[in-house]
Amino acid sequence: MATTVSLRPPVRTRAATPAAVLALGVFAAVRGAGLLVLCAASWWAGRSPLRVLGGSWDSVWYVWIAGHGYGRTQMWPAGGSVQSDLAFFPLYPLLLRAVSQVLPGGLAVAGLAVAWAAAALAAVGVYRVGEHLLGARAGVLLVGLWAALPHGVVLTLAYTEALLSACAAWALYALLRGRWLWAAALAVLAGLTRPTGLAVAAAVSATALTAVLGRRSRAPEVWVAGLLAPAGWAAYLLAVGVRLGDPLGGYFTVQRRWGSRFDFGEDALRSAEVVLTGGHVPLAAAVTVGVMALAGLLAALLVLDRTPLPLLAYTGVLLLIAFGGAGFFESKPRFLLPAFPLLLPVASVMAKARPRTAVVVTGVLAGLSCGYGVYLLLVARVPL
Repeated sequence: MATTVSLRPPVRTRAATPAAVLALGVFAAVRGAGLLVLCAASWWAGRSPLRVLGGSWDSVWYVWIAGHGYGRTQMWPAGGSVQSDLAFFPLYPLLLRAVSQVLPGGLAVAGLAVAWAAAALAAVGVYRVGEHLLGARAGVLLVGLWAALPHGVVLTLAYTEALLSACAAWALYALLRGRWLWAAALAVLAGLTRPTGLAVAAAVSATALTAVLGRRSRAPEVWVAGLLAPAGWAAYLLAVGVRLGDPLGGYFTVQRRWGSRFDFGEDALRSAEVVLTGGHVPLAAAVTVGVMALAGLLAALLVLDRTPLPLLAYTGVLLLIAFGGAGFFESKPRFLLPAFPLLLPVASVMAKARPRTAVVVTGVLAGLSCGYGVYLLLVARVPL
């Protein structure tokens, strides 16, 4: 028998389906505007929009894996890094390869098609979570805020954040509705998408453990979900380890050679100190510090607001990975893109404001996000 884990009664609305369509429309309007601005700026700068959208940074690696399989290594003697494509999880490249068989335009086009479809699915999932907890209006605003994040442009690139967000949003919604096996299946997919997919598994397993220990449910599917959720993430790490002859540590060796490791936030604090005490600092670094500080504040508000455990566990693990990992400092806001529950307190406040105020605030944030996306990809060109 399915059980529900929400600490609050679900909010029922008569217009749930139209509101979900409205939420998807808001997302499409915000990110569609950003896409048009980025394409126009790319043309003006003499660059191919398709290359900017489907061939920037990590996109190149995913397209290569989709077309040739794993086995590519890039060495940088000056920096001492050895970049292996084994750092990238397999679900997104597999989807690229499958879609490219039926969609013309090559792997880059397939990568964008998968990312955009996943982003649309994620937007509806984000709405469902917000509607379940706060009502339809707050759910729509939650989607608008999420679409208008500073690094929202990544949701329109051939990257994996949209796919992870889709798996996470629907897994969390399944948990809130007591759909254990659906949540576990989505957690497995999330674990095959990105290293941070572990956060989805943590949400499912922690919620299942709490349900069992609290004797709120003894259903077999609770046990199955809790044990199955980390399987995708663990399976890929083990596969990489076996391939490298170090089953438990092989993947982490790959990450260290990329310059990524977990240092409990030492590198992040050092980089933030440079930004706050230095003279002229890049805008991307300054925005990164601001995003991380705001994320910490919003996380505290989530805890104080007694947010349901699945959302706390998921968001907490994402924050731990983003804050505690060393590597590309300016990439940390991108790692936090799937952490949409952080925006729940803001959506709740905006839902109580006048509709005109909510529209203006969302519009201003969307405009800033559009401009900042152009800056990241065409001006600063920092690794995302």
